[in-house]
Amino acid sequence: MRYLTLIFLFTITVSLGQDLTIPPKNYVDSVLIENRKERITAEYPLSDQKNTNKWKLQKNLSDEFSENTLNTKRWYPNNPKWKGRPPTYFHGSNVSLEKGELVIRVNQHKNEKLPKDFTHTTGFIKSKEKVLYGYFEAELKLMDAPWVSGFWMTNVGKDWWTEIDICENAPGLEYNRNDLNSNIHVFKTPKNKGNITKHFSRTKKYYFPEELQADYHVWGLEWNKEYIRFYIDGILFREAKNTHWHQPLEINFNCESNKWFGALPDNTRLDGEYHVKYFRAWKNKETK
Repeated sequence: MRYLTLIFLFTITVSLGQDLTIPPKNYVDSVLIENRKERITAEYPLSDQKNTNKWKLQKNLSDEFSENTLNTKRWYPNNPKWKGRPPTYFHGSNVSLEKGELVIRVNQHKNEKLPKDFTHTTGFIKSKEKVLYGYFEAELKLMDAPWVSGFWMTNVGKDWWTEIDICENAPGLEYNRNDLNSNIHVFKTPKNKGNITKHFSRTKKYYFPEELQADYHVWGLEWNKEYIRFYIDGILFREAKNTHWHQPLEINFNCESNKWFGALPDNTRLDGEYHVKYFRAWKNKETK
């Protein structure tokens, strides 16, 4: 990878009237898109098409989204524990399966009255099964509207609360179009596992030479006992030591508001769509 450091400071005004100062951008590196991998087979991760790591597809977790309706034995059609980050509420009307893809839209709730502090809606699906370690991949076309498109894993429980963000980007805003964000979070751990009670994260931002909302891209996560590796289009762009992420996590796809991305609703841009072609999960001997 080429080393690239770019720092920008943006001040914007969104339709709701807020003046938001976006934090400075510190790109730690740029992604060499000429190293994209070519898809030969869907049986293995895009980054390992010859299957040198002996991956085995987990059919019970994977979904090609080829049916007419969401498989509710596999997915919650909404988030049962989180209503959304105001002003955007998670509502099942925004989730549909169309032409072999999962599609998440905004404001499909018609005239339904929303809870206090919410003015808009978008969608969320969450896996009913948790998984510990593996390789996880999805082909996505991110929303070209001011909401964050997400593909991430988390588990919020009594003792543990951790998170791995495979994709968390808002390229529907012009100043975010080339931002490839990579985040891992720890909110809480048991006493015998570090006794963490205050949230910390390891966040990195990479420069992607193309506009991320303009086309489909493949996001991948390789997660084992030692490392967490992040991929886009088969390219390894980040590796982190796995110091805390050793508990089963759920898989999430959603859109959401997030002021730190400048991603707040714009009533002139309610035609945004987030497309997911497939989700696939694999195991090998290192991830069992």
